[in-house]
Amino acid sequence: MSNNKKWKVLDREYLFRRPWLTARRDKLELPDGRIMDEYYVLEYPDWVNVIAITKDGQIVMEKQYRHGLEVISTELPCGVIEEGEEPLEAAKRELLEETGYSGGEWSRLMTLSPNPSSMNNLAHCFLAVGVEKTAQQSLDENEDLEVLLMSEDEVKSLLHEGGICQALMVAPLYKYFSQKE
Repeated sequence: MSNNKKWKVLDREYLFRRPWLTARRDKLELPDGRIMDEYYVLEYPDWVNVIAITKDGQIVMEKQYRHGLEVISTELPCGVIEEGEEPLEAAKRELLEETGYSGGEWSRLMTLSPNPSSMNNLAHCFLAVGVEKTAQQSLDENEDLEVLLMSEDEVKSLLHEGGICQALMVAPLYKYFSQKE
């Protein structure tokens, strides 16, 4: 698709701005001249998640309540990139704060768009091999999570059974496992 297929922003109105979410309404002109009076976009900071493998081959996972679906969710360590922070720095910080694990050899696994039709952020996914427990959890005031150490087979079973439903966790885990085969 060429650039001439981009939609033209005629007007942009911010409906509300919060530290972790901003909502806006755009008025757009489509390439064929049609006008779309209301198109809603959610602005979020970029996110990170980490597949952290301990020195003895366990995967560091988390279990926590997610209010959007009202479920207890098994996930990778993850979080928000702070303003001015690089994705790798944020991933290392989040892993340490949420789990107490650090160190290891780090590499970028992939970058994903959570929902390019209505969200403007990216999720940066990292692999950390050889991490070890170096500190206690240092959770934010609104965090309540349990750290789990799981074997690769246990994580694969969860994936295959639908026990990990967060798409931004499923994609990097499948990529990681497919590259190992």
